[in-house]
Amino acid sequence: MSAIKGPIILIGAGNMGGAMALGWVRSGIAPQSIIAADPNPQGPMKTRLAEAGIGFVSEPPKGVKAGVLFIAVKPQVMGEVLPAYRTLVGPDTIIVSVAAGKTLGFIEANLGEAAMVRAMPNTPAMIGRGVTGAFANEHVTPAQRAAVDALLKVSGPVEWVETEALIDAVTAVSGSGPAYVFHLVECMAEAGRKLGLPADLSMRLARATVSGAGELLHQSPGEAAELRKNVTSPGGTTAAALAVLMAEDGLQPLFDAAIKAARDRAEELAG
Repeated sequence: MSAIKGPIILIGAGNMGGAMALGWVRSGIAPQSIIAADPNPQGPMKTRLAEAGIGFVSEPPKGVKAGVLFIAVKPQVMGEVLPAYRTLVGPDTIIVSVAAGKTLGFIEANLGEAAMVRAMPNTPAMIGRGVTGAFANEHVTPAQRAAVDALLKVSGPVEWVETEALIDAVTAVSGSGPAYVFHLVECMAEAGRKLGLPADLSMRLARATVSGAGELLHQSPGEAAELRKNVTSPGGTTAAALAVLMAEDGLQPLFDAAIKAARDRAEELAG
C-alpha cells in the first residue's frame, strides 16, 4: 500500500472500527502502523486490539500526519470529536469515514480539504461477511482508491458508486439491510407459532432456514431468482406461498416503501 504515507489512525475503536483494525492486522498490515484513538474504549475490544499489538491513545497524537484517518465514531458526536484531529491531516492523508449520514462536506468543514472516501459497511462486516458501498471525492488518486479498497475489503466486498448521493441508497439497501433480514426471521417464526409450532422450535427453524439460504446464495454463482425457481415446484407449497409474497400488494411494494423511507431518512440526517 505505497499510497499510504503514514500511520493508519482509527478514530473510534468500537465494534465496527475495532473489527476493521483487527482485519487489517490479519491481512498483513503491521499492528504498530495502526493507532486507535478513543477517549473511552470498551473493555473487550480494547483487550482484543491490545492483544493484536495495536496501541491506544486517548487524544490525537502530537507531531504526526496520518496516512489514513479512519473515522468510525457515531455520527451524532462527529461534530465535537473531529476538530481535534485536524492537525493530523497532511497533504498525503486519506480520510475515510464509515459514519452514516455525514457528508464529505461536513467532514471537510471539520478537518479541511483532503482526499476523502465516504463508505457504508454493514454489521456483518464485524465477522468478515459484510458489504461496503464507497464514494471517493475528486482529490482521491487511483492509487489511493486502491489502497482504501484493500482496507475496506477486510470486511467483505466493496462496491464503488459514482455519486455521493447514492451512498444514501446504499445505506437503505445494505447498511440497514441486516435488520430487515432479522425481522424476516421474526416474522417467519411468528407465523409458524400461529400454525401451532412451539415458539422456540419455530424460531430455530426460521433462523436456520434464513442463515442456510444466505450461505447457499453466498456460495452459488446463480442469481437469486434462479435459486428461488429451483426451490419452487409448480403447484406446490412454495408456489402457494410465493403467490402471496409476489402478488401486486406483496413483498415488493412493501420493500419499495421501506427502503425509500430509509433512503429519505439518510438524506435528512445528512442535512
